Amino acid sequence: MIFKQLSQQILLMKSFLALLFLFPLAIIAQVSDEEQLKSFYDTSLLEGQSYEWLDHLSNQIGGRLSGSYNAERAVRYTESELKNMGLDRVWLQPVMVPKWTRGPKEYAYIESKPGAVNAVNICALGGSVATPDGGLKTGVIEVKGIEELEKLGREAIQGKIVFYNRPMQANLINTFEAYGGCVDQRYSGAAEAAKYGAAGVIVRSMNLRIDDLPHTGSMSYGDLPAEKRIPAAAISTQDAELLSSMLALDDSIKFYFNQKCQVFPDVQSYNVIGEITGSEFPGQIITVGGHLDSWDLGDGAHDDGAGCVQSMEVLRLFKETGYRPKRTIRVVLFMNEENGLRGGRKYAEVAKEKGEQHIFALESDAGGFTPRGFSFDCSDADFERIQSWKSLFEPYLIHYFEQGGSGADIGPLKGEGVVLAGLRPDTQRYFDHHHAANDTFEHVNRRELELGAATMASLVYLIDKYGTASLQKIKG
Repeated sequence: MIFKQLSQQILLMKSFLALLFLFPLAIIAQVSDEEQLKSFYDTSLLEGQSYEWLDHLSNQIGGRLSGSYNAERAVRYTESELKNMGLDRVWLQPVMVPKWTRGPKEYAYIESKPGAVNAVNICALGGSVATPDGGLKTGVIEVKGIEELEKLGREAIQGKIVFYNRPMQANLINTFEAYGGCVDQRYSGAAEAAKYGAAGVIVRSMNLRIDDLPHTGSMSYGDLPAEKRIPAAAISTQDAELLSSMLALDDSIKFYFNQKCQVFPDVQSYNVIGEITGSEFPGQIITVGGHLDSWDLGDGAHDDGAGCVQSMEVLRLFKETGYRPKRTIRVVLFMNEENGLRGGRKYAEVAKEKGEQHIFALESDAGGFTPRGFSFDCSDADFERIQSWKSLFEPYLIHYFEQGGSGADIGPLKGEGVVLAGLRPDTQRYFDHHHAANDTFEHVNRRELELGAATMASLVYLIDKYGTASLQKIKG
C-alpha cells in the first residue's frame, strides 16, 4: 500500500515536471507591470543604444533636409541599424519629397544712412525664393501680425520689406502654445505681404531667448503665382530688437538682404520602417516614430534625431528585456515632416490601401529633454483607461497625462478607434534650439534622452498588453 502511494506521488511529480518543461514561460515569465517597466528603465539607462545612434546621426551625417544627400545617408544608416537589431521585418517605403537648397550663407544689414550699416543675422525660410541678383535693399515697415497689413493698405506697403515682429508670448508656460501664437507670420507672412505689393519679408525668429541665432522653418506661398513670390527670411531675436529700435528713431532706414536659395523638382526618398510581429494579434499594429529629416542649419539632434533614436530604442528594449509583444510593434522614421509632411501622409495612405488596423500610434517630436508624460488624441473611454496606468509611471516622475494633440506625422492615421499620443518632455529650452544652428548633439543630455525612450517603451507595452477601450468594445 505504501509502495503504491509512493509510486503515485512520483508519477504526479513527473507530470508536474513535464508540464514545467513544456510551458516554462507560462510559469516563470509572469512579471508584474511594475517589474516590466523597471526593466525598461534599467536597460535604457545602463545599456542604452539611443545616444550612440544620435551621435552618429548628428556628428557623422549632420543636417538632413528632405531631398538632400544627408537625408539619404540617414535613411541607409537607420535601415542598417534596424536590420542589425534582428527585427522580424525592415523595409523602405518610397515617398516623393520636395527639394529646396539654401545656397551660400545669407547676408543682411541695416543702413541708417549711405555708408553707415549694421550687419545682422538672417537665414532664408524653407521654401523661399531667392532675392534678385545683387540682393534687395529698400525701406522697411514693421508690423506685429498679418492682420495689420489690411489696415496699412497697399500704399504703405508697396515696394517695401514687411518686418513681422510679433514675439513668442513669454508668460505662457506651454512653449508650444507660445509658438503657435506667432508662427502664422512665418508660414503665411510672405504670401499675405505679396498681395499688397511688398518686395520681401523679414520675420522675427520663433525663439524665447534674445540671441544672435536666426531660426528657419517652413513657409508657403499658397496659390501665389511663381512670378509674384517674394523672398522671405528670419532674423535673430537680438537683431529684430535692434531693427525695431532703429525704426522707432527713423522710419526711413533701409534694409538689405541677399539669399540664393533654390527650389528643384521633387525627388524620391523613403520612410524607414521596422517591426516585431505580434505573437497573438499580428494584424493589430502599434506604431512608434519620429521624423528623420531635419533643417540644415544644425544637425537636427533635438528636432528630431532624438525622437527617431528613442523610437528605435523602444523595439530594442522589447527584445533586450525578452518581452514578446502580442501585437505588431512598428517603428517608422518619417521623411519630410519639416517642409511637407509627405512621409506621414504616405504612410497613412499605404496603410489604408492595405487595410491595416492601426490601434495606437506614438510620436516623439518635442526634443530629447526630460520626459514629463504624454498627450493623447483619443476618446474619453480610452483616456480613462490610460489614466488608470498613471501610478506605474510615478516612480519615474512621469505625471503629465492630458487629452490634446499627438504628433504631425501620425496625425494622418487618425480615425475611429485609433489612439494617438505624443511624448511630452519639458519644453522650456526646446525653442532655444528649434530650427537653429545650435540644434546640435552637445545640447542633448544622455540621461534625459534615455529616460524618454524607456517612458515610450513603457506606454507601448501597456497598450500592447491591455489593448484599448475601442478594442474592448469590439470584443464586447
